[in-house]
Amino acid sequence: MDLMLLLKAAVMGVVEGLTEFLPVSSTGHLILAASLLDMPGEKTKLFEVVIQTGAILAIVSLYAQRLWQTVVGLPTQPQARRFTANVLIGFFPAALAGFLFIDVIKSVLFSPLVVAFGFIVGGFVILCVERLQRLGAVSPIQEVDDVRWTDALKVGLIQCAALVPGVSRSGATIIGAMWLGFNRKAATEFSFFLAIPMLFGAAAYDLYKNHALLTSADIPMFVVGLLVSYLSAWVCVRWLLRFVADHSFVVFAWYRIAFGLVILGTSYAGAVNWVA
Repeated sequence: MDLMLLLKAAVMGVVEGLTEFLPVSSTGHLILAASLLDMPGEKTKLFEVVIQTGAILAIVSLYAQRLWQTVVGLPTQPQARRFTANVLIGFFPAALAGFLFIDVIKSVLFSPLVVAFGFIVGGFVILCVERLQRLGAVSPIQEVDDVRWTDALKVGLIQCAALVPGVSRSGATIIGAMWLGFNRKAATEFSFFLAIPMLFGAAAYDLYKNHALLTSADIPMFVVGLLVSYLSAWVCVRWLLRFVADHSFVVFAWYRIAFGLVILGTSYAGAVNWVA
């Protein structure tokens, strides 16, 4: 057993868990972490997708009661059917776009300039939306149960922007929802629920396409990555829910802008292979 490889897998799990649900792009951080840890190759890319499952399991465990009540209530409760329909409606646009265009996106958009552009522009979008909320220009949706199917569809369409590297799925859905009238808590929780089918689907699809890359020797690395991703995401999500109760996302906006500049600098210096 390669202990150094397991340690690297644990570090990658921490990065995934801490960044998946923050509006900062987990993909960008995983690219940087893989480069710094010297973990190139197709198997690492598959590993990065699969350990997202650990982060999603953290959401499932934290919202287990809500999800179970929804499943049990589907035959009889209109609220449960409405919630389920909204999640599926929000999930569908990005799932379809990703299925149709993922190969084009990987071949054309995975460049340092695009990744940096996604980070920096996303940061300024957060600043603009937060300013609108402070000025009272947005009428907030207070709870996830207040979401209409048209709101879910609009958030789902905005989520398609996250197919551009550096934009961030969480950033697109949370800030997009706030722009459409969600308050921070409702936007954050709806983003969590949209992540469940999106990231489970992405992991299953990648495993199906690339299962030939895996051997039994890879099991310890994947198990460690999944477990650490789950634990760090569990901590991060609980913290984020407390954070949004009293704080804006402005700090993440400036972080994104700074990180975008780091991407440009490390790419220009040849320190990080962002194309990977």
